[in-house]
Amino acid sequence: MSLSIIIPAKNESGAIASVVTTAREQYPDAQVIVVDDGSTDDTAAAATTAGATVVSHPESLGNGAAVKSGARAATGDILAFMDGDGQHTAAEFTPLLQRLKEGYEMAIGARDTGSHANVGRLFANGLYNGIASIISGHKILDLTSGFRVVRAEKFKQFLYLLPNGFSYPTTITMAFLRSGYSVTFEPISAAKRVGKSHIKPLRDGVRFLVIIFKIATLYSPLKIFLPVSALFFTTGLCYYAYTYITTARFTNMSMLLFSASVIIFLIGLISEQITSLTYSRS
Repeated sequence: MSLSIIIPAKNESGAIASVVTTAREQYPDAQVIVVDDGSTDDTAAAATTAGATVVSHPESLGNGAAVKSGARAATGDILAFMDGDGQHTAAEFTPLLQRLKEGYEMAIGARDTGSHANVGRLFANGLYNGIASIISGHKILDLTSGFRVVRAEKFKQFLYLLPNGFSYPTTITMAFLRSGYSVTFEPISAAKRVGKSHIKPLRDGVRFLVIIFKIATLYSPLKIFLPVSALFFTTGLCYYAYTYITTARFTNMSMLLFSASVIIFLIGLISEQITSLTYSRS
């Protein structure tokens, strides 16, 4: 089966030539695509010189947008994704590709403990993995890894779902699991990146917090809305019991809590139906 290697890159002129060269040496028959996401340096020129097919964005649209552009330009039956900052080496695609030969639809490179940039990132990724594992019922070792291989036909079904930002790995992983496609993980080691990271702790800390909620709503909204609804209902019931015993009254606060629990449950029910319709396309 034919292979397309997709490398999103923004201002990665220091590493991109080496990344492309290594990929072409490892897989000489593969299509190597570098998506230049509005770089202000020589990323596109360096990638072209190294032998990659370059797709350029006139302005920065985001990592997810670059991945989508690469997938649209790819002609291979298998899509392989890696970063352009030197953290990944194409040689580690081999065990992932073997997993696809065994019948899996997606194989993801799970970074070891020493491959994370700092303790904060390690803790955050561990939290995402734990929440996603509980919600999906599958053991997820690295939800946010951008190093993965996937069957092109399956991946392209979900392009409309993928965000333009950094959370595309989360979205595509949960989408595959929600649709009943087989996903597996293989251990990899990621080197220290070349150049400056595009992650900003404050801005991206808030963004990744939103990802936690997105994980649940993307896979099964009722798993979030139902417990919250139950919490409001139980609180209202306890408060009603308290006011009935102490003042023999049913208060407005109890009614508000009961009403909130019903509304939250109905929102969750509607969200669950929308989610089911969304994945029925696949």
